[in-house]
Amino acid sequence: MAAAYERIADDLRTAIRAGHLRPGDRLPAETKLAERFGRSVPTVREALRALRDEGLIEKRHGIGTFVRCRRTPARRSNLRHQWEKDRVRASPEQRARTGATEHDTGLEVDELVIRARYREVAADADVAGAFGVPEGTTLLERRYRTRCAAESAPFGLTTSYLVRDMIAGNPDLLDASKEPWPGGSQSQLYSVGIELDRVEERVTARPPTPEEAAELEVPPGTSVLVLRKVSYDVLGRVVDVADLVLPGDRTELLFTTSLERW
Repeated sequence: MAAAYERIADDLRTAIRAGHLRPGDRLPAETKLAERFGRSVPTVREALRALRDEGLIEKRHGIGTFVRCRRTPARRSNLRHQWEKDRVRASPEQRARTGATEHDTGLEVDELVIRARYREVAADADVAGAFGVPEGTTLLERRYRTRCAAESAPFGLTTSYLVRDMIAGNPDLLDASKEPWPGGSQSQLYSVGIELDRVEERVTARPPTPEEAAELEVPPGTSVLVLRKVSYDVLGRVVDVADLVLPGDRTELLFTTSLERW
């Protein structure tokens, strides 16, 4: 026989999935739920904790417990890199109409809030090894946080690194106020004569750090996808190293592989 808290959780879960409790609806107070189900407040709290761990509800401190609104999902395909390259030599006006995030989410430019922060850093052993440069090499670190304007959490946490000397020929590439750059990183690199040849992506999964969980607003127990993207130019040089932390509850990775015919 199911425990009392499980029966309460089942009842509320069914109401949410049937649409009787809709995203954004506030649940009755714990004391009211205890009266309704004829159980103690601690039992109700255990049921609510289970639903919160499933990502169905969220507690807003000092306000109450609400049915969790569904976040805008993002589908990240490996075909996006060729899509970006095809647009590099288009006019700035054409490139400004849409970008990679819009491509992944189906949103329009005016539905997004984009924040970029730049700073110069010395390459640590990990990033220096990825670039094949000495530790301490000056890099431009770029942190991006892009979100749907109607939501508070970003689609992911992106940190991109460029070798400063490689891109210093265009001072605009060192200036975060120029973001969002029409056409994204490939267009930025093209402005200093760099053409990408290939992009390698490695994906792993792990629990988020407390800071990541808070910023991404992921439910307890949700894993994050960690993507290391390394971009090579036509000369075989590593020209961009990026680390992305993506929320596992609303990110889909799609890989399409074209096979040669016999």
